[in-house]
Amino acid sequence: MKRIVLLVATNFAIMLVLGISASLLDVNRFLTANGLNLGALLVFAGLMGFGGAFISLLISRPMAKWSTGARVIKQPANQTEAWLLSTVGAQARRAGIAMPEVAVYEGAPNAFATGASKNASLVAVSTGLLASMTQEEVEAVLAHEVAHIANGDMVTLTLIQGVVNTFVIFLARVVAYAVDSFLRKDEENSSGPGIAYTITAIVCDILFGILASIIVAWFSRQREYRADRGAASIMGTPRPMIAALQRLGGIAQGDLPKNMAASGIAGGGVLSLFSSHPSCEDRVAALQRA
Repeated sequence: MKRIVLLVATNFAIMLVLGISASLLDVNRFLTANGLNLGALLVFAGLMGFGGAFISLLISRPMAKWSTGARVIKQPANQTEAWLLSTVGAQARRAGIAMPEVAVYEGAPNAFATGASKNASLVAVSTGLLASMTQEEVEAVLAHEVAHIANGDMVTLTLIQGVVNTFVIFLARVVAYAVDSFLRKDEENSSGPGIAYTITAIVCDILFGILASIIVAWFSRQREYRADRGAASIMGTPRPMIAALQRLGGIAQGDLPKNMAASGIAGGGVLSLFSSHPSCEDRVAALQRA
């Protein structure tokens, strides 16, 4: 229940901030008496598209902690926590990044990394993963997450999300205006768009959003391959990462909250075009070819 409330509250806050910003900058007046102002619409779409993506990035660490219930290790309570801190610290030094926060959360086998920059990041691992893998396999998973941070994957994914968001918002409203104009072409003295504009914009937002998610998912899969190679480089051999992926492929993988799905080590799905992660088999094959 807490995760749902936090997700709804975050989305509401983002939309409120963006709505106020659009009003203050006067960029939401793209529907004029003379028709659609494409320049103003593009600025509006860019503000909404990139604004939403970057606000989500900036709050990604606290949202990740809240949505998963992750507990940041500040003072190790046992040998496992001490080992996690020392291992991630050593890997971060090898990767040339600042020490991330390290957290543990209750759940089935999975792990994720998030944060607004390479020097302000979080690596979290589930209790299920710690219990089901050997120490070397856990180390490989941690290296994979550290590689994500070193590669700047969170920022790059945010930029791509911002671009596709902008095009979705822009194209949806262009199509909506065209449909509304066609349906109202015989009307005289019509002022402003009709209900067809609103309905078409909503439908197009959904349809174009689905198509855009395929692009984002494709990029996400490529970054997983790259992070696997990064883990192999950090550890000096691909063998532990291959073993970890083989084990993940044979055990029940824990689902992360929807807003964290692209950040986890485990993933995949029935509809591969929409999957944020390649299958474990494909990732193993890629490492073996490298």
